Amino acid sequence: MVLVRDGAAYLAWQVHATGDDARGPVDQIAFVDAGNGGVLRSWDNVKTAAAAGTGRGFFNGSVALTTNQLAAASYELRDPSRGGQYTVNMNGKQGGNGAIFTDADNAWGDGTLANAQTVGVDAQYGTAMTWDYYLTVHGRNGIANNGAGAYNRVHYGKNYNNAFWSDSCFCMTYGDGDGRTFNPFDSLDVAGHEMSHGVTSRTSNLTYSGESGGLNEGTSDIFGAMVEFYAANPNDPGDYLIGEELYKSGNNALRSMIKPSVDGASADCYYSTIGSLNVHYSSGLANHFFHLLSEGTSMGSPTCNAADTRVATNTTRTLTGIGRNKADRIWYRALTVYMTASTNYAAARVATVKAANDLYGSASTESAAVAAVWTALNRP
Repeated sequence: MVLVRDGAAYLAWQVHATGDDARGPVDQIAFVDAGNGGVLRSWDNVKTAAAAGTGRGFFNGSVALTTNQLAAASYELRDPSRGGQYTVNMNGKQGGNGAIFTDADNAWGDGTLANAQTVGVDAQYGTAMTWDYYLTVHGRNGIANNGAGAYNRVHYGKNYNNAFWSDSCFCMTYGDGDGRTFNPFDSLDVAGHEMSHGVTSRTSNLTYSGESGGLNEGTSDIFGAMVEFYAANPNDPGDYLIGEELYKSGNNALRSMIKPSVDGASADCYYSTIGSLNVHYSSGLANHFFHLLSEGTSMGSPTCNAADTRVATNTTRTLTGIGRNKADRIWYRALTVYMTASTNYAAARVATVKAANDLYGSASTESAAVAAVWTALNRP
């Protein structure tokens, strides 16, 4: 058959999939591109009863949750209104599927780590806020833009100090932390970060090494921060730090967008061998770019000298930011329209300038600001 989407015609196969998986019954219609196997359009025929629940998370406090009602006094931590997104308890295991959280009164967690549901609340809430952010701000219908929800695995392993996205399961996985240095790893910006890896994999698919790997990680930090700003949760206000809630004590964060090099390893500036860094450190340039484009030098963020160095030292140059909402839209368009798997920082400059031109005009203040920030970071 021929399917028309966004004004273009595609030769497609209609596929009807039924059965059961870890999430429950499956009854899905999909139209698959006969040329490349990509899903052009899909929807789920399984109708479930959405219910208004409440949760008390460790990081996010009291939040509203949309859940799935199974029976009169039986609910599961699945959100029918957001593509069926759900959260499972791995219960300290690293293998297997885990068990979806269920509850009798639709009031989840108590804010303490003694209650296994509490971490599940934070993960489910972070997934909901990320879904809403992408839909509201960018018009993106889920991570893959096909209406399908991802899922969360919490309580993964023993004392696991990390979180990660996996394309193979279309899911986020969160460790509980070691309880000494780290809290659980499902804070709001980390949830947005991990899900954004899925967005990158289904758009530009930036290779996870070299300069493109730094851009991949930087993209997740940028959108993770923007999810935090979007949620406007008073328990975890928006900022330009990544993972600041993860530490048990002290004024720490995994990464800073204001001056990335404060961690002792990340790059503030472009230099010729930046691609040899670990991708979590070469991402510093993308993070620094986004912060300066958003806020300029108003928050004391330094710029770079015209030298082959990773650390920013110039505090005399003045840049005027265009606001994080405009910077956000520019980066998203650059990622989804102009970046490819092999994009490096030189190509990222071109991509973001083109995106600014598309959105605001080639003679706009916004386009000029994009170019000025890259130049101030040694990436002319």
